[in-house]
Amino acid sequence: MPNLTIETAVRLGEQLVRDGLITSEQLAEALSRQQAAGGRIGNALVQIGAISSATLVHALARRLNVKGCTLRHGLIDPKVAKCIPRDEAERLKVLPLFRVRDEVTVAMVEPQSLPALDRLRAITDCTIRPVLVLEENLAEYQTKYLAAEASVDAFLASIEQADIQIEESEAIDEGPVTDLDKMVEGSPIVNLVNLAILTALRAGASDVHIEPDRDGTHIRYRIDGELREMLKPPRGMHAAIVSRVKVIGRMDIAEKRLPQEGRVHLVADRREIDLRVSSMPTILGEKIVLRILDKSNLKFELEALGIHGTDRAAITAMIHSPYGLMLVTGPTGSGKTTTLYSALDLLRDESTNIVTIEDPVEYQLPMVNQIQVNERVGLNFVRALRSILRQDPDVIMVGEIRDTETARVAVQSALTGHLVLSTLHTNDCPGGIMRLLDMGIEPYLINAAVLGFVAQRLARTICPSCKTSYYPPPQLLKSVGWEQRTNELFAKGEGCRECQNTGFRGRVGVYEVMLLDSELKRMIQQNPSETDIRVYLAQSGWRTLREKALDLVNRGESTLEEVLRVTRSESIDVGDPTGTGLEA
Repeated sequence: MPNLTIETAVRLGEQLVRDGLITSEQLAEALSRQQAAGGRIGNALVQIGAISSATLVHALARRLNVKGCTLRHGLIDPKVAKCIPRDEAERLKVLPLFRVRDEVTVAMVEPQSLPALDRLRAITDCTIRPVLVLEENLAEYQTKYLAAEASVDAFLASIEQADIQIEESEAIDEGPVTDLDKMVEGSPIVNLVNLAILTALRAGASDVHIEPDRDGTHIRYRIDGELREMLKPPRGMHAAIVSRVKVIGRMDIAEKRLPQEGRVHLVADRREIDLRVSSMPTILGEKIVLRILDKSNLKFELEALGIHGTDRAAITAMIHSPYGLMLVTGPTGSGKTTTLYSALDLLRDESTNIVTIEDPVEYQLPMVNQIQVNERVGLNFVRALRSILRQDPDVIMVGEIRDTETARVAVQSALTGHLVLSTLHTNDCPGGIMRLLDMGIEPYLINAAVLGFVAQRLARTICPSCKTSYYPPPQLLKSVGWEQRTNELFAKGEGCRECQNTGFRGRVGVYEVMLLDSELKRMIQQNPSETDIRVYLAQSGWRTLREKALDLVNRGESTLEEVLRVTRSESIDVGDPTGTGLEA
């Protein structure tokens, strides 16, 4: 904590009283304790239980007009932490946290110290963004992250059990529930794996990548669609980490030469979580990927997914049709499965027989019969789909149409009185028509069976905690036909602790919906090019994914750069002779 004179300490206490954080009696007690035992007024207030350490650091930060933080695992990039020699960091009472381009965020006990800031700039050759931290908190994490060759045992011992709070709960299905605290209770490796999982949950990550490297293990998290390294254990731990993950994933820990898959249901932070585990051998060791399926974050309502107005009405009309095929398109990770689950959630009731074929089953839904594809025993999409037709289904969901045979059976199912929902890997709705034609599905079958297409992307939204204004580069404005708006301010995120200094927090869906009207069916019958379809749609007032995404920019929900990033596939020439089907 910055050095405070008696007068400053009194002013700090009075400010806390005015803010309603402490009472006058608590201030008097803390001042009395400080005068008797020495030390700082803030520490005295914490010791008597008047305020927490987090409240104290943010109160001090407001007085110094800087950001304040409480250090924790996941906030510190181990590589960046060591960019300043340990003796220098201890002398200056600082700890580098993370780096974004040429700016390093540094935790400092005295962030107002100009000599310290100058020295940090000289060492790192970067702009310094200081944040206030309490001295005791800083010393703890300096010990953990600045050791020249931290021993594995010392590092693991520094991870306190209190950092990992896993609550017990009953299983929600017939599978085993893994209570992480119960499995090898007290084991340091268990604590580390628990920490990695909980860090991912609290950061809102969708995947955890545990990767071997020559210098140790890298643990990266996919947050809002992008990978970020937030935890790096010391050397010598990779094999133990992999074995621990395999144990909870019910995988063979002795098999290191072949890929494996596993699944575990656990309870963490009072939330029921499913982990899908995948291992892959590499030349440096096994890589593990954990897919986090957090049911508490799952949104089934179409409005909550970002589907509004006419698009919502069109999708609702398709999923309430008595028969036909609705296809959701988009690249991997664009939320297609969530959209299909949302449709099933609207349809499921006691009078409807819903059957799904998935690879893998991601979320378990009540009143839905879900089938897991198992290629090892010959249960693929086609075989399962043909068997389902003898189970008197009303609604069938096929996780993905990957080949001509699956497409043909899905179309035949739609023609025989079933509502079929599925996904297709194309960039947009017009591309969906061309993909079916390329698979050899006859135009008359497409016209008779297909209700329509939904294409989607996920765009990152601006962090509300650091939202600010800026002028986008003129060339970006020109690329979307906004040349006349060069003097207009647009919203963006400046970057803060809440968003790991990215400026973005959370994602929202962007959708385009295309129903097959009579004119489109006439065109399909004549085997059109994709350009012909696009020309007709443009003339009829249909709006593309990019046009829908630009609405987010106009509403201040996302940035122009982000919108262009997630919709860049639209700039790919549809006449690409390679037929690679490039995706964003």
